[in-house]
Amino acid sequence: MFKGSYVAIITPFKNDKVDEAAFKALVEWHIAEGTNGLVPCGTTGESPTLSHPEHERVTEMCVEVAKGRVPVIAGTGSNSTDEAISLTKHAKKAGADAVLVVTPYYNKPTQEGLYRHYKALHEAADIPIIIYNIPGRSIVDMSVETMARLAQLPNIVGVKDATNDLTRPFSTRLHIKKEFSMLSGEDGTALAFRAGGGHGCISVTANVAPRMCRQMHDAWDAGDAKKAIALQDRLFPVHMAMFCETSPGPVKYAASLLGKCSDELRLPLCEIAAASKQKVRTALVGAGLLN
Repeated sequence: MFKGSYVAIITPFKNDKVDEAAFKALVEWHIAEGTNGLVPCGTTGESPTLSHPEHERVTEMCVEVAKGRVPVIAGTGSNSTDEAISLTKHAKKAGADAVLVVTPYYNKPTQEGLYRHYKALHEAADIPIIIYNIPGRSIVDMSVETMARLAQLPNIVGVKDATNDLTRPFSTRLHIKKEFSMLSGEDGTALAFRAGGGHGCISVTANVAPRMCRQMHDAWDAGDAKKAIALQDRLFPVHMAMFCETSPGPVKYAASLLGKCSDELRLPLCEIAAASKQKVRTALVGAGLLN
């Protein structure tokens, strides 16, 4: 069971190359700060603009540095099933603990197409698979019924739910009557998602507030709702600032303010506006993350 605070870790760049030293330092920092697990090569890691060799290298570095101290869930999704299979096989070979596979974007597959896509991945690589359901980016929304059908396959073990629909964890639990990791993909509603039976969050905010994000989930698991809510209240302005422009623009700028890496992005994403930079800075100061 994957649970707690997982970070959708950014991919640092320097002069349009992956900054390997900065990435490795980020992984070490997250482990030291208590992050429960690492998710490289997701949308927050700018996977759409990573070449295949870069994508594979980032996964390999994450596994190598983590050294089994925390789970690594490698992003391996694509809107091409063959490409997703190739990336998933590589993640398995690299030693990842699981893979995160986004619903195919742009193609707009039917529910049957979604089922066959994930079933093909399941048959091709013996590794736990977490479904990433994010209609806002991929357009298609996997139904709970399709997810329940997929959950009958032994290596389909969970979902990253970025629907922002707080009825989903209730419905998912009722449809999938087995251990199934339900991880929020929306920082702003992550605590409410947990109240609905969720087990954790794959977080953007954890890139800059890893300890606080972990503490919030720990408080909830300990039955201390008052403390969990207080931490979410403190984090909430940061959550909002991280999405004042398209992610990962704001969170990369926030990481640069903390001295973790540059705020360099790859086109078609670009540097966030001055007004957005002020929102990010203000939120970090307000949460006590930046002086």
